[in-house]
Amino acid sequence: MATTDRQARTLALAHALSAAERGLAVIPLSRTKLPALRSPHRAGPVPGPGPAGRPCHGECGRFGHGVYDASTDPVRIRELFAAAPWATGYGIACGLPPYRLIGVDLDTKSGTDSSAALRELALRHLFTIPETVVVLTPSGGRHLWLTGPPDTVVPNSAGRLAPGIDIRGAGGYLVGPGSRTDHGVYTAVPGTAHLAPAPCPPALLRLLLPPPRAPHPAHPPTGGHGQGLVQFVLAAHEGQRNTRLFWAACRAYENGIGPALVAPLVAAARDTGLTEREARATIASAARLTGNRP
Repeated sequence: MATTDRQARTLALAHALSAAERGLAVIPLSRTKLPALRSPHRAGPVPGPGPAGRPCHGECGRFGHGVYDASTDPVRIRELFAAAPWATGYGIACGLPPYRLIGVDLDTKSGTDSSAALRELALRHLFTIPETVVVLTPSGGRHLWLTGPPDTVVPNSAGRLAPGIDIRGAGGYLVGPGSRTDHGVYTAVPGTAHLAPAPCPPALLRLLLPPPRAPHPAHPPTGGHGQGLVQFVLAAHEGQRNTRLFWAACRAYENGIGPALVAPLVAAARDTGLTEREARATIASAARLTGNRP
């Protein structure tokens, strides 16, 4: 067993160095597929040059920061593996130049046919998966390696694209081929190991990105007091939305800016979760109470 572990460690380092030669940043992994080096901050924060209140991503100069330790420098990689002699695998950091790797993890443990789900997505959204590196997992799953454009950050996700399909993006990592885990060895599909990761199809890339945030509605200028009332409504939590809207509308009508503030108040109320009908009914009640026509 000791000989097998020693061989696994030697092979893991060799594979990691080979991946680094291709421009892929790597870290040592344990048999559980987790980073082999524990955080130096597990007993509390260690003072360092990093900004206060922000998790340390290696600014302290010590190992143990997970994917933030990833490197293509062979000297540093050897140091990482020397600090983790129990490592039997390596992880490849996603989202970093030059490839900005995106990993499409087709899982089999969820009981769903993730490969069929990806084919269905491809048909529905009119894209094809290009020829690229494919890594087989010990459980029978597959990792597809794709690359993203330099101005795009693909987040990690689990099952968001479809059941059984996980995405490894910025801040994530893929288990590299040649790694040995508790469940077996990760291997590249024959004929794909020599390939460079292929660009992610634009239609698939759009599915991987979070939906754009809706722009905040532009409220017509009504003076400082009017904007303050709008902000008062926007700050409402569930259970106080109608109350805040009614109070703001009353103040608006009392100050002679009620009619001009109806649209901004309705938009603000909708932002908090009220329907337009509910908002207009509340504002109309405020108008009547203050002696104004809604």
